[in-house]
Amino acid sequence: MKIVVINGSARKGNTQTAIEAFAKGSSGKHEVEMIAADKLQIAPCKGCDACECHKGCIDRDDSNPTIDKLTEADMILFATPVYWWGITAQTKLIIDKCYCRGMQLKEKKVGAIVIGGAPTDGIQYELIRKQFECMGEFLAWDMVFHKSYSASAGDELAQNTEVMAELEQLGASV
Repeated sequence: MKIVVINGSARKGNTQTAIEAFAKGSSGKHEVEMIAADKLQIAPCKGCDACECHKGCIDRDDSNPTIDKLTEADMILFATPVYWWGITAQTKLIIDKCYCRGMQLKEKKVGAIVIGGAPTDGIQYELIRKQFECMGEFLAWDMVFHKSYSASAGDELAQNTEVMAELEQLGASV
């Protein structure tokens, strides 16, 4: 199975650590490709509807090559830190551009890893979960998992051996 991971963080901290643990668990079993959202040049969706939800985006930036990778994947993993009670802007840009090929993203296996500084019973995690549930329902996604973790310091997640083992097992189980 080909898994494409969208890393919504611009830093090399807890989100990167979570992705690496997941990838370690799935190594040898699946092909894993990482996309660093902050390295992409993607213009915001203009809602022009020229794509007709299947033709691709008319913007001449990283939109189409990125969405091509998502349509070719068997599974998409969205990994994002919590910024202002939601996903990062970098993650949202990619999700918005998914509209240009939305019909080709139907019935994908999808996972989400969300990491924030607040305890995981905070409203921000529920808001993000609901957003993914709504997208998943619209696109008939198989939401394989949605995991939320609390970690503030840059190496806090890496120090939590229980969580690291859980993330590796998550990678091994898909």
